[in-house]
Amino acid sequence: MTVNELTTDDNTDAPTVHTTADVTGEHADLLAMLAQYRHFLRFTTRDLTDEQAGQRTTVSALCLGGLIKHVAAVERNWVGFILDGPASMGNLDDMTEADWAQRADEFRMLPGETLAGVLADYADTARRTDELVASLPDLGATQPLPEAPWFEAGARWSTRRVLMHIVAETAQHAGHADIIRESLDGAKTMG
Repeated sequence: MTVNELTTDDNTDAPTVHTTADVTGEHADLLAMLAQYRHFLRFTTRDLTDEQAGQRTTVSALCLGGLIKHVAAVERNWVGFILDGPASMGNLDDMTEADWAQRADEFRMLPGETLAGVLADYADTARRTDELVASLPDLGATQPLPEAPWFEAGARWSTRRVLMHIVAETAQHAGHADIIRESLDGAKTMG
C-alpha cells in the first residue's frame, strides 16, 4: 500500500496527493489517519490572506496560522521524542519566561510570517514525520516520558502511542480551526 498525504497546494481547494513511502499495516493506517487530519487542518486556510490567517475570531487567542504553527511544533517535538527520548524535550522545569513566551508565539502569526510560509513549514514537518514512520521497524519501542506535572511519573510511551497522540492533537486542532474559520467568514471544512 502506498501512503499518500492529501494537501492543498497554492492555498486552493484542490487536493494534491503526495506519495511519501510504500508502507503497509499499522504504519500505513497511522499515516493515513494523520494525513486525513492534516488535510482538514490545512483546508481551513484555503483562500485566506496572511492577515485573515492571523486574525482571532473567537474569545480564545487562537488563529488559523498560529494553530498550524503549533501543530507543526508539537509534531516536531514528539518526533524528536521518538528518536531521542525525553532529552529532546529539554527540562520542562527549567523553562524561563522567555521560553514560555516563545511557546506562546506558536499560537499566533508573528510580524513577517506568511500563511504560505507556515504551510510550507508544516508540509516539511509532515514529510519528515512520514519518512521516519515509514522507516521504523517497531512501533512498540518505548521511551520514558520527561518529568512534568502533566505526565504520570515513571511512565513510558511507545512510538505507537506517540503517533496516536500526534493524530489526536492534529484532529483536535483541526476542529478548533474549523470553528475559527466559520467565525471568520462562514466557510466550513465539511458540509
